[in-house]
Amino acid sequence: MQKRNLFVGVMALSMLLTACGSAAGNGASADSAKGTTAKAANADYEVATVRWADWGEDYHTGFPDKAAAETGITIGWDTILNSDWADKKAVLLAGGDLPDAFMGSICFSESDVLTNTGSFIALDDYIDEYMPNFKAVMEKDPTMKALATSADGHIYGLPSKKPCRPTVANQMFINKKWLDNLGLEVPTTYKEFEECLTAFKNNDANGNGDPNDEIPFGQGYADSVMFFCLPFGTTIGADGTYMMAIQDGTPVYLPTTEGYKKGVEWMHECFEKGLIDPELFTEDSSMRDAKLMNETPIVGAAAGWTADSTFGANAGEYVALPALAGPDGVQYISSDPEHWNYSRYEFVVTSKCKEPGKLLSWVDKFYTDDASIQNFYGSFGVGIEKDEATGTYTVLEPNDGNSADTFAWIQSLRDFGPKYVAEGFNDKVNYAAENGDASKLALDKELGKYAKEAYPNVSYTNDQLNTLATLFTDIDAYVTATQATWVTEGGADAQWDEYMKTLEAMGYNDFIKIQQDAYSTYQANK
Repeated sequence: MQKRNLFVGVMALSMLLTACGSAAGNGASADSAKGTTAKAANADYEVATVRWADWGEDYHTGFPDKAAAETGITIGWDTILNSDWADKKAVLLAGGDLPDAFMGSICFSESDVLTNTGSFIALDDYIDEYMPNFKAVMEKDPTMKALATSADGHIYGLPSKKPCRPTVANQMFINKKWLDNLGLEVPTTYKEFEECLTAFKNNDANGNGDPNDEIPFGQGYADSVMFFCLPFGTTIGADGTYMMAIQDGTPVYLPTTEGYKKGVEWMHECFEKGLIDPELFTEDSSMRDAKLMNETPIVGAAAGWTADSTFGANAGEYVALPALAGPDGVQYISSDPEHWNYSRYEFVVTSKCKEPGKLLSWVDKFYTDDASIQNFYGSFGVGIEKDEATGTYTVLEPNDGNSADTFAWIQSLRDFGPKYVAEGFNDKVNYAAENGDASKLALDKELGKYAKEAYPNVSYTNDQLNTLATLFTDIDAYVTATQATWVTEGGADAQWDEYMKTLEAMGYNDFIKIQQDAYSTYQANK
């Protein structure tokens, strides 16, 4: 399904889609990346973690290992490649030789944890005695408390709030050079955006002498339909798994909202006028990439993370599209700060662990500003410098020839592992050289003010997860197929009532009830 594939591409690897492939040969050997069980055998605790690629072992030799030494323990790291993890996870959860703990939310989903509670221990009783930093975080930040608490009321995994993350996730970009070529201003409303796309279609916008090679709006690295319809309130978040949002304080499934219907109707009008790539719903990722990164730019607008990650060498021609005013005059962006900045299950302790207290005392050291920034960019002197006099930090330029993003993954846990920074922390961070995080945060300052409340990172019970797995497969497939038909052929308004009846027959009422109940539980856990 196209939109899910796009979501996975953006969310799973964020800015390092290309970095993962290019970095795979750097660092330690493949054997070391597949596991360090020999070293773990001589350590006090064995901690497993999953890595996207073979980046070596430097990610833990800085702050994590130094903090362990300060705690009086040694950690043996079992580093597992993501490509090997699915098979290995199945064996471990079926009764294999578990390590003492797992580091990183990439390891287990909530379903994995709650359906295997015999393999993991509840941490509730240890936090008061061994985790003063984390306890203080939960007391001052209700979101962290809600994220830590599973649907059954226990804490099985430790959450994270990452530094230097934006409010805005993916966003729309438009070719500024084309606008300049045609004497147009950057659009500020959805109608002005349509006028720009029309001009792109009817003129040789890229100036190559071929008036027919321009694609006004093309597929990017985010949900093309929901981003095109953003002026109508389709504020899909970073976690588009269930396409939920909060509107007027109430959880809603976006494909059942009036804004979605009107947005898709408008998108069909634009499709009929030839303003949207006719292959939007049929092309594969290689076709998409070839268009976005064609030697001569041929795509006028698309959605993605940053201009460089979306358009490659052509990035210099593109600028972020403002939050376009919709028919109601309201400006919308895609914002989901909780899913993007926060995460669940970043550290879980298994039933094998004989002395969880010492292990959790070590992990508690991760919940400070200094620890969080080092576990995101690399240790002091390698990935980051701190000015003790001012309390500010400078992200250092990579010293190994890699991109800033890849270097951070090599030198730190990066997106994974426990972290916490309070509001305003990002203002203390500077960058010594060009950095993707810096450019994204700069864009965030322009658009973040338009953020609306997003559906939070709720916890589901086992029964809810099982029901969702049954219901949502059919619901999502139907919505996706109908969406493609409505954009390309029309009929959203005329078929809406029948569409809703079909969804209800598929169990939509049960689906939305689960989402509402999970939201209520989340709010109660704050």
